[in-house]
This record gives sequence, C-alpha cells and structure tokens, in this order.
Amino acid sequence: MPVRTFIEAIRGALASEMRRDERVIVLGEDVGLKGGVFLATDGLQAEFGVERVIDTPLTESMIVGASIGAAVNGLLPVPEIQFADFILPAFNQIVSEAARMRYRSNGAFGCPITIRAPYGGGVHGALYHSQSLEAFFTHVPGLKVVIPSTPYDAAGLLRSAIRDPDPVLFFEHKKMYRSVRGEVPDTDYTVPLGRAQVRRSGTQITVVGYGLMAHHAMEAAELVEAEGISVEVIDIRTLRPLDLDTLLSSVRRTGKCVVVYEDNKFGGYGAEIAAILAEQAFDFLDGPVLRVAGPDVPAVPYAHALEDWFMVNPDRIAAGIRQLAAY
Repeated sequence: MPVRTFIEAIRGALASEMRRDERVIVLGEDVGLKGGVFLATDGLQAEFGVERVIDTPLTESMIVGASIGAAVNGLLPVPEIQFADFILPAFNQIVSEAARMRYRSNGAFGCPITIRAPYGGGVHGALYHSQSLEAFFTHVPGLKVVIPSTPYDAAGLLRSAIRDPDPVLFFEHKKMYRSVRGEVPDTDYTVPLGRAQVRRSGTQITVVGYGLMAHHAMEAAELVEAEGISVEVIDIRTLRPLDLDTLLSSVRRTGKCVVVYEDNKFGGYGAEIAAILAEQAFDFLDGPVLRVAGPDVPAVPYAHALEDWFMVNPDRIAAGIRQLAAY
C-alpha cells in the first residue's frame, strides 16, 4: 500500500473526487495557478481547468458566500480558507447562512460545501497563522466539524465530507502536512463522519484528542507505560457529530479521562467533553476530568521559547496523566 504524507492524502482525495463527480469545484486564494500556499491543490488546475479550480480575491466572506450559492445551485464546492485564522470574515456566511440552510428551508435545500482550512501552531506562525478555532463552529447546529490525524483518515474523511449533503468544516493541522506519513490505499474508500477511533487500548485512563494532539497523546501514553500506567487513546476525528458511544464506553471502563486540545483552555472544545462526561458518566468516574490545553493568552507568541511554552506537547500530557493516575 502506498505511503503518503498528510498533504499528499488531501491532494489525492480532492483529485479523485473531482474525477468522480464533475460537480466538485475548488476555490480560494492561490489554489489554482500556485496550487495553494501549502500546495494542497498543486496540479489540480492543470488537470481540471480554471472553471473548476478557481483563484479568488482575498475575501473570505465572498469565497464562502459564492460557495453557498454554487451549492444551492447543484455544485459541490470545496472552498479553501488559506489559514483558519482568516475564516472569521466568513463567520456570518458559515453560521447564519450555510449552517441554517436546511432548517430555514424546512429541508428543501441543503448546502453541501466542504470548507478546508489549515489550523494550529508550532510552526512559528505567530498570532495570525497559528490559531485553533474549532470550538466556535462545534457550537453551531447544522455544521459538521472534522479534524483528521492520519493520512488514511484525511483522505477518507474528506471524501465523506464532500459527499455529505450539508456543510462541513474540515480543519487540517498544518504541522502535520509533511511530518506525518501513513499508508493510503489508491481505492475509492471513505471514512464515515461521526465515528471516533480507539488508537490505543488501555485500562486505567482514557486520553481524548484530535489532530496533532492525537499523536502527542500516543507519545504520552508510551512515556507513562514504563511507569505502569495503562492509557487508552481515543482520536475523536469528527468533533461534531461526536461519537458519544465510543467515548462513554471507554471512560466507563477506565474511570478517568484526560482531554487534550491545543486551543485556549477556557471555553475550549474539551470543556464540552468534560461536561458530557460529568452528566453521563459521573457514576463511573474515579477522579475529575482533566484538561490539558493551551494557556489563556490572546494568541500563540512568535518567539520560539514562548511558542514552545504555549504549545501542548507529550510531556505536558504525560504530566496530566500522572496527576490523574495519582488521584
């Protein structure tokens, strides 16, 4: 089976979907001639032409607004927001229009758009190229939010997202684009939305993460294994809809849970996980649900030392695991 980088898996899935269905179009800043700032769409315009791979002005609200209009008229747009940090000018289009299209039309219209956006820090991107904004969108009914952690999942989940009849936010951690490799079949496979993956089995503590944090959680689990702590790692993959069955099944067995996310700790996605577990798994918990997350500062700093201070890493996760194990 071919081994591909994370970004090669993304590019391959986009190309295969465009070959499979002529309704699929790609649009965004520099996605055509340049092939995207990370080269995620490299070569697509040469193969599919300027009418299907469209370079747009630097206007995120227009990119998403045009995609909504195209979707309502029968196309399957895959707009790229160059960095997730820049998605906020399109927030109204995503939340007030795309997310509510099916509800406001009483099911008469869907809005099948898949908004791709690289997110996350650790790449020396500073304030406006390092943010994790997923929690804003998981709050909104009508939106699906996907964050893959492996090349296999990236390709399979992207195909599922493009084929979904409603809007999907598809976030890709930019630090994984070329650092993460894995086997990706050439077949037309999909990974279903709304299902988590148990990456590692364990008996004492459940660690929940997604994207780059799923990899860090695996490394942390290996660090504490030598100390006799058995850790189960769950990769959520789809933040909304959340796979509650897999999450609750694991925590009810282990009795303890650490939730890992890169965003600011206060009000982050992990807070929702903690609330769900408090409501639905309280009788099984042997300790508090612990969050390991980014600090509550306005943004990821530019200086390397401060960026390292901000970023969640395997050592910090391992420290959280030890703290909870000793509870």
